[in-house]
Amino acid sequence: MRWRDLALGTLATLVLWQLLAWAINRPVFPPPWQVVPLFFQKLGGELGVHLLISAARVVAAILAAMAVAVPAGLGLGQMRRLDRLFAPLIYIVYPIPKIVFLPVILVLVGSGDDSKVLLVGMILFFQMLVVVRDQAAQLRPEMIASVRSMGAGRRALFRFVYLPACIPAVLTALRISIGTAIAVLFIAETYATNAGLGYYIVVESWGALRYADMYAGVLAMSGLGLALYFLVDWLDRRLCPWREGSV
Repeated sequence: MRWRDLALGTLATLVLWQLLAWAINRPVFPPPWQVVPLFFQKLGGELGVHLLISAARVVAAILAAMAVAVPAGLGLGQMRRLDRLFAPLIYIVYPIPKIVFLPVILVLVGSGDDSKVLLVGMILFFQMLVVVRDQAAQLRPEMIASVRSMGAGRRALFRFVYLPACIPAVLTALRISIGTAIAVLFIAETYATNAGLGYYIVVESWGALRYADMYAGVLAMSGLGLALYFLVDWLDRRLCPWREGSV
């Protein structure tokens, strides 16, 4: 996305927001000229602290999910017998909304950061696992045979064939999953915690009828999702330059 497109999208959002504020004309929907200055003011204080905590949780979940899902997906894509063994389990678990496991995770893991990271990581894990497995399984046999003819073993195939071929799939899965991950993080942070943007929006702002602060928190969480999306987009351009202009 070009900076010009981002600027135009931001301007259009602010104009629409202002028009809706005029139409609704209630304290529960303050105009942007009240919320945006408050957002920047709070960003250097409590809102910034909650933003950093939420960002740390979601980044930790992304890294943990990648560390487990990429090798597992590559292994399943390479070894068809292993894939046939685990495919029924993946087929059953993958469609289940992972947010339903929140009470179970809170009971087993507790209400600290680990429970939030685990819940978001579960979503990212299954997204990346399925995409990487399918990508690894669809590699052309002649490509693998040509590398094997040069004496490459399974480890070399993993490093020089499967892994580079699956990087675009991993980034695509991340790009698709970011919105869902942020939404689940928001829900998780409204339960049994005292930190994070979800807590700030629901408990500290909405619960106290501080509507301008609530929308400032919404802006912060939206900005977090947008920043992660741009980060994945930047990694895509750096690691997969041949895909430039295709996403």
